Amino acid sequence: MTSEPYVTAAALARRRRRASLARFWHRYRAHRAGLWGLAGLTLIGLVALTAPLTVGADVQSVTNAPGTALASPSAEFPLGTDQFGRSLLGLLIWGARISLLVGLLAASLSVAIGTLVGILAGHYGGWFSTVVMRVTDWFLVMPALVLAIVLATVMSRSVWTVVLAIGVTSWPTTARLVRAQTIAVESRPYIERATALGGGDGHVMTRHVLPNVMPLVLAQTTLGISTAILTEATLAFLGLGDPTVVSWGGMLQDAREAGAVSSGHWWYLAPPGIAIALVALAFTLCGRAVESVLNPKLGVGR
Repeated sequence: MTSEPYVTAAALARRRRRASLARFWHRYRAHRAGLWGLAGLTLIGLVALTAPLTVGADVQSVTNAPGTALASPSAEFPLGTDQFGRSLLGLLIWGARISLLVGLLAASLSVAIGTLVGILAGHYGGWFSTVVMRVTDWFLVMPALVLAIVLATVMSRSVWTVVLAIGVTSWPTTARLVRAQTIAVESRPYIERATALGGGDGHVMTRHVLPNVMPLVLAQTTLGISTAILTEATLAFLGLGDPTVVSWGGMLQDAREAGAVSSGHWWYLAPPGIAIALVALAFTLCGRAVESVLNPKLGVGR
């Protein structure tokens, strides 16, 4: 009779993570809308990553533009040209890099702040939680876009300013959700046992609370990316983005300044607007699917 080989704790943890990911993917595949969203994001992500190879950085240059100003779509320029003669297709592909980057970073920053605030408020409670939640409520009632515009106005115009402006103004919703989840987790018996065995505040929050709120954080991040991309496009359209980079919102701002609306140059306005809408929709579909998988009570959307 042979004995089973010794399995280390690390190997067992990796095996459990792989099994958990397999279960997650099996449930996620049941959401057709989520699969469509994931397929769209994968395609757009590949296009953005390969932009330096497919269109090159020269597409952003206004001095070496290959076409004539505001040319309509043609075989050479499938989406036409802008007021400098640059290919709008190339700009659209290159702009995907900035729009996706800002969306990912801003949503991650927002969720990180909200998670930290929510866990601290839910764990310590008392007057500390009351003060923190009143500050959170103030941010909730204030329009996040207005606060982002104020921050983007007083700070230097750069991509990082936009990321910071979006991140520090859109965390309250995550904070309230994580606080409620933290209170629910800390009411379970094993938290009391961990405290009785000598587990301090840091141990309870990092080893017990944080793993239990991570599914909620993941779903909130996915949903927040679409909002961040829309906010970035709005800031860029208002002229508060980084003027040295190309983004979809910046393209809309350039189109407005070039008079594309009044002159009927639809090919200048439509592509970036459609791209923003499609990416926001794809992230929303993925976020709803992730939320349904992590919370089976929401049901399966087919």
